[in-house]
Amino acid sequence: MEFAGMDLPDIAPGTVWLVGAGPGDPGLITIYAAHGLAHAEVVVYDALVDRQILDLANPGAEMIFAGKRGGRPSASQLDISQRLVERARAGRRVLRLKGGDPCVFGRGGEEALALARAGIPFRLVPGITAGIGGLAYAGIPATHRDTNAAITFVTGHSAAGDVPDNLDWAALAKGSPTLVLYMALPHLERIAALLMAAGRSPEEPVAIISSATTANQRNLFTTLKEAAAAAKAAAMAPPVLVVIGQNVAFHEQLDWFKALTN
Repeated sequence: MEFAGMDLPDIAPGTVWLVGAGPGDPGLITIYAAHGLAHAEVVVYDALVDRQILDLANPGAEMIFAGKRGGRPSASQLDISQRLVERARAGRRVLRLKGGDPCVFGRGGEEALALARAGIPFRLVPGITAGIGGLAYAGIPATHRDTNAAITFVTGHSAAGDVPDNLDWAALAKGSPTLVLYMALPHLERIAALLMAAGRSPEEPVAIISSATTANQRNLFTTLKEAAAAAKAAAMAPPVLVVIGQNVAFHEQLDWFKALTN
């Protein structure tokens, strides 16, 4: 794939690009991502990367699946990092393709550190994270000057599989008008209780977005006190974003994607 007039860098032999594939819609990948895929000799990719994006890869590339899905057999992070190092040390052009942005709850920082410690040159290629793309496709502006001057991305799932206990939920409740929770579905009832105990209104608007930016996207609009029960009743399935804040109400006027797909 060529991009006329653009001076794009090559993936040099023995190097690794850590690339964000965006939140789902193939049209949301970057030019760097498409260029890297076309020239990589090894592509190590995640479970949530759309097949149409993988089809952009060099036809001769070695394709290695390294998806990590909760509750299912998957490669360990150590194994993935070792594969990247091994392929790069063999002189291959390696591209690590991760859903969303590689460094927003994507362990891209861990993989970059492993490469740095091994002396492997690398490049970080950012992607559109679900917390931006998913909101846009649900008609929710990430910021709006009438409602919020801050937005906070929060993981709702610790490495041990529990509600993160290293977060100050009271401070989050008081300090950020808009909260975007990743991987929070299993713990939504507990998280909502923590936020309400810290002063968030039980009637605060909440959006639950499943399979953001894809043809399978589902949006559920509810309130903080009803969010967990509503998600269960609607059988919302991962990957899911939970958006909490007054910006959610804008979806009534701005849900362009629903109008496009109806």
